[in-house]
Amino acid sequence: MSLRRKIILFLSVMGPGIITANVDNDASGITTYSVAGARFGYALLWTLIPITVALVVVQEMVARMGAVTGKGLSDLIRENYGVRSTFFMMTVLFIANFGNTVADFAGWAASMEILGFSKYLMVPLGALVIWMVVIKGSYKFVERILLVACLLYFGYVLSGFMAKPDWTEVFRSTVVPQIKWNPEFIILSIGIIGTTITPWMQFYLQSSIAEKGIKKEEYKVSKLDVFIGCGITNIIAFFIIITCATTLFPYGIKINEASEAALALKPLAGNYAFLIFAISLANAAILGAIIVPLATSYYICEAMGWERGVNKTFREAPQFMWIYTFMIVTASLLVLIPGAPLVFLMVMSAVLNGLLLPFVLIYALSLVNNKKIMGEYVNPRSYNVISWGTVVVIAVLTLLFVTATLIPLRV
Repeated sequence: MSLRRKIILFLSVMGPGIITANVDNDASGITTYSVAGARFGYALLWTLIPITVALVVVQEMVARMGAVTGKGLSDLIRENYGVRSTFFMMTVLFIANFGNTVADFAGWAASMEILGFSKYLMVPLGALVIWMVVIKGSYKFVERILLVACLLYFGYVLSGFMAKPDWTEVFRSTVVPQIKWNPEFIILSIGIIGTTITPWMQFYLQSSIAEKGIKKEEYKVSKLDVFIGCGITNIIAFFIIITCATTLFPYGIKINEASEAALALKPLAGNYAFLIFAISLANAAILGAIIVPLATSYYICEAMGWERGVNKTFREAPQFMWIYTFMIVTASLLVLIPGAPLVFLMVMSAVLNGLLLPFVLIYALSLVNNKKIMGEYVNPRSYNVISWGTVVVIAVLTLLFVTATLIPLRV
């Protein structure tokens, strides 16, 4: 195959891997990276290397299942493990993803306010626009919008360079692990893993590959899309940490939200860095508010055997469209209600995602090693060693993260 044909083929299958991985850097993810940089400087940069490897392993596996079977992960779990276990998992995932959606709309509201706009105008407007994009658009149209939006993430790379970090120190911190026996350091380390590899990603990636119609013959090219997406998402995380580590950490400025990081950048790094950071946050939040409800609609409809897909109309796939609509409308309204329990919803979302992730990965591994389902595309032995090792590490860290998160709730 000529290079020109390879490029054309790649462009035809490109999208699911890049979009899924990039949207993982939503409002809550950006907050985690910002807080990590502001509170511990460059000390957590090294964690991004093993996290990238783990993300590539997990995403490649579920993408391969989507290409080989033409089905989503929920479909395969229901067919092989029954409706009862699938229904339980879908219920918990729905609650967790609703919390994620609330977090994304809260991030959108905060970014709009620091840019000088009223959240009472911009939240309903943002909700209406993303609802129209999915309900009225085709899969190709939605995918193109999402790919363009992914380009705006590179604003964080610009803000990182504008912060003028000590690149020697950055490089040393990236390749030489630092461990501080500090509870906050450990929780943030686990939080970075938890915000990078989430349950909804696995369902959305496999569903979008199946809906796009990528076949197993095209998967070698599609795999590049997955690898590029995983690489980009952690490059963006790298520069978010650098920006906050360079500008906020030396002054002891502690933050709790990404919007606070944007505001703190203004006097320290200038108006341009502030604007780039704030606009990138707005983009990440609204992108997350599109994809997380969409992923939820996909996996619930797959689990229940209902029609689904962006290419469908309200009449053809009413459950799919109503689930998406419910999440968008309810989450956006909650953000506008004074005194709404937003923090509680976000914390519970993180806990539920953390509890479910090991189970989702175990299901995925058992399915990808089933020869009746995957044929010759099952995992090789060496790949299984890496995959199960990743699952064990994530399970242990998830348990620590959930425990550490729940303890403050009891106080």
